[in-house]
Amino acid sequence: MDFEYYYNNVPGDGLCRNNLIYTSLISKDKKTFCQWYHNDTEYHKGKNQVVDPELMNEKWLREVNYLTQMRNVFPDLVPKILEIDLDRKKIFLEIDGVDFWQQSIDNSGRYDVVLPDWQEQMLDIFKAHKQLGFWKYSLHPSSYFVVNGKLKSINYFFCYGRNDSPFSLKDVESHIYSTRQDILKGVMSKMGYAWDQVIPFHKIQRLALESFRVNFPDSFTDRAIDLLDV
Repeated sequence: MDFEYYYNNVPGDGLCRNNLIYTSLISKDKKTFCQWYHNDTEYHKGKNQVVDPELMNEKWLREVNYLTQMRNVFPDLVPKILEIDLDRKKIFLEIDGVDFWQQSIDNSGRYDVVLPDWQEQMLDIFKAHKQLGFWKYSLHPSSYFVVNGKLKSINYFFCYGRNDSPFSLKDVESHIYSTRQDILKGVMSKMGYAWDQVIPFHKIQRLALESFRVNFPDSFTDRAIDLLDV
């Protein structure tokens, strides 16, 4: 199968990397997406953020762990896993076109044109995370694909469970984009948190949701906060 780099075409910015940790690949027929946990300078255009091989491996292991948990219990909420190549650190996923965010960009920024009931479907994914007992902080709309009218969640590299140790946002800042850091710092200041303060997982979930108000309607974010009790 023939693959190429996958970028988001963002108005005003042009082609932007789809993910700041791994290298995103897509088949030319746009039926398969590949998460390649490889620090590719060409793909990241010299703006590589996760350059530590140990950290990259940790992110890879989290992706495999939490994505397969979702696959095993809630298979309809994630793309079909076609292959997990442990040697090359590649996950191949069945998709049907570009990601949810790109589809919305191509439709004047309207999620509801792409998927009328996207809010209910995304909340169902959040409910699944809660049921499984983990917290997922990669919430950007590019972290979803739509397959046969169903929203599918990816990007579980920024996911933590009950057996993990709490951390500060400073500990993980290498894989939070600079503009997201600025938003988070503003939210944290209002909520009385410091960047280097160790924060419980459920509180970080609240911070993550608050930071994504720039991407989702306030009404949806409020529902997600109530649902997750954060």
